[in-house]
Amino acid sequence: MPVRQTAMKAIEQGVKKTNPVLRTQEISVIESITAGTAIVCGLSGAEMNEMLLFKGNVTGMVQSLSEGQVGVVFLDNADSLKAGDKVTRTGHVLDVPVGESLLGRVIDPVGKPLDNKGSILTKKRRPIEVDAYPIMDRAPVDTPLQTGIKAIDSFTPIGRGQRELILGDRQTGKTAIAIDTIINQKDSNVISIYCAIGQRASAVAGVIEDLKKYDVMNNCVVVAAFADDEAGLQYIAPYAATSIGEYFMEQGKDVLVIYDDLTNHARAYRQMSLLLRRPPGREAYPGDIFYVHSRLLERSTHLISKLGGGSLTSLPIVSTEAGNISAYVPTNIISITDGQIYLSAPLFQKGIMPAIDTGRSVSRVGGDAQLPAYKSLVGPLKLFYSQFEELESFTRFGTQMDASTLERLNRGRAIRLVMEQRQFQTVKVTEQIAIFLATINGLLDGLDEEKNKRAQKIISQVMKTTFARQEQAILSREKLDEKTKENMISEFKKALQRERILP
Repeated sequence: MPVRQTAMKAIEQGVKKTNPVLRTQEISVIESITAGTAIVCGLSGAEMNEMLLFKGNVTGMVQSLSEGQVGVVFLDNADSLKAGDKVTRTGHVLDVPVGESLLGRVIDPVGKPLDNKGSILTKKRRPIEVDAYPIMDRAPVDTPLQTGIKAIDSFTPIGRGQRELILGDRQTGKTAIAIDTIINQKDSNVISIYCAIGQRASAVAGVIEDLKKYDVMNNCVVVAAFADDEAGLQYIAPYAATSIGEYFMEQGKDVLVIYDDLTNHARAYRQMSLLLRRPPGREAYPGDIFYVHSRLLERSTHLISKLGGGSLTSLPIVSTEAGNISAYVPTNIISITDGQIYLSAPLFQKGIMPAIDTGRSVSRVGGDAQLPAYKSLVGPLKLFYSQFEELESFTRFGTQMDASTLERLNRGRAIRLVMEQRQFQTVKVTEQIAIFLATINGLLDGLDEEKNKRAQKIISQVMKTTFARQEQAILSREKLDEKTKENMISEFKKALQRERILP
């Protein structure tokens, strides 16, 4: 090594020892810039997901590495930048603030407040991308996450730590189900995170107002990347929301994360990838779109008690077109999740709310988490309803029916009326059990819609007043014995007769 270089190296090492803050800074320039992305020459030491700083405090994130250049997606408006502008490495990967101070707040995916309530007062930060927990650190899904929606809690139950997909065409009530689920966590100590991806600002504002109206906002975090935000910001939004949720999970708490929706997320990633010249695949999506979503959803889990026993439950939302659930992105996410709730446009148009297609909806693990008292009723309920759907199709031909067939039809119609439920009208799990017990024992057979709804309210009231001790037993995972069931049915019948709903 030449003497001059040896001397300069010794001087540099000596300066670093005396002043450890001083470090060599890696600087380069923009080579080209296009619609929210840029190619930066040099920066040989850059890492994936590293933050870069541009002129005017514009930030970007490294998304591709190649010889002699890196691909960057912007997280801020980059209209003021041009080729030749300076780029500086920051030396750290993208992270997000975490902690209790986020509860009740609305932030963007990099942690900037959007609610005019001041800065986020937390010193804790967490990378948006971390490895999912290994299998040995995961416990079985054994505790129900009650949505308050009868059609879901009975037919497609969700357990804490599960990943349950909500999919359907536009304007079929997907977000309504997610918001009702958050509202139903008011007294359950579950922390909720609503992640809006590519949504209109007015739509997100409406969701926030609903959460405030039903007094659950203080136990929620809203992470929002709007439709007019940069594609890079929309892309990192669900990862940031998951990191926030993982912090609470590692404190031993139960967390619910809503991704609304991953269709917009996939489109944002496709836009970024095409502009960064990655080869397109099916429907122009890059080949790793499955991996993009799987590494996100695999982070949902129920931790073993040694790690605190916390859980992260995810409800990703996906939009379909003309009911096509076999499209590329829906099938990818169906294969990653533990089940799906499919909302049917024809049912929605008929006014059936929620418009859940029970034939296409399934929960692969949630049934194991159901309360024993609930689980004992679901079997007969499903049997009655499946028989009813089959029989109803035959009655359209005007065939004569015997008394047994008429009874099953009346029972099925009663179940269908019981399953109908408007938004913001969630029902406690113990009240659901009471209603289903009355339904499968024929107390609601033959009632019209108005009387059916009145009967449900009366049964719920009797359950709260007369059977308060049984409610506690149900929540303590005790089974209902036959004598208790008979007593409950008798009291429900007496109450309905007093109100002249039954003769």
